Amino acid sequence: MTAPPDSTRTPGRRWVASWIRRAFFGALMVALLVFGGTTLRVWQVAQVDQWGQADMIVVLGAAQYNGDPSPVLRARLEHALGLYQQGRADHVVTVGGGQAGDNYTEAEASRMWLVEQGVPAEAVTKLEVGNDTLRSIRAVSGVAEQRSWDSAIIVSDPWHSWRSRSMAEDQGIRTMVSPTRSGPTGEVRTHYILREAAAVLYYRLTHASAEIAGHGLG
Repeated sequence: MTAPPDSTRTPGRRWVASWIRRAFFGALMVALLVFGGTTLRVWQVAQVDQWGQADMIVVLGAAQYNGDPSPVLRARLEHALGLYQQGRADHVVTVGGGQAGDNYTEAEASRMWLVEQGVPAEAVTKLEVGNDTLRSIRAVSGVAEQRSWDSAIIVSDPWHSWRSRSMAEDQGIRTMVSPTRSGPTGEVRTHYILREAAAVLYYRLTHASAEIAGHGLG
């Protein structure tokens, strides 16, 4: 004769399954809250424009075409030029490497543009390294240490401000941000904010730079 099933096992299994579901949804809620909070912070810092004095204005690189800055890079350069003309810093540092086959780097194209606009050549330092933000910031930190500079105004796109400032501060640079105001809008803007929030979290977890191509936001 077959023994009746042990009914005490079913409630136990149900309890375990219930606990797993609760743990999963709890973890999911925490992840959503963290991502949502990070997204909000990216948006908040994007609204900040810090107009203090600094040792250097740092122009983060973006695409250039045979020495001609792309619209994204030109917007950054125009903004940096305005800051320099207002006397916010005596030096401008341009950063950014190049792609295989390029005749110019992002840093070199940026420097040429600034000099053409009347910035003295000796006031512009080009750092032809870095195809992502972290490598660029580390290069800036190196030249800052050599020249005893300890403060910077970083010029980039609005949604990039928090991550670039965080990276610079982690390198020991007292950092302000002054973003351009000609960035993407609408659905494209939402895409950039969400993408940047993910990159911030990745950096916080790994202290490495997310590889984000196309707009100098890596």
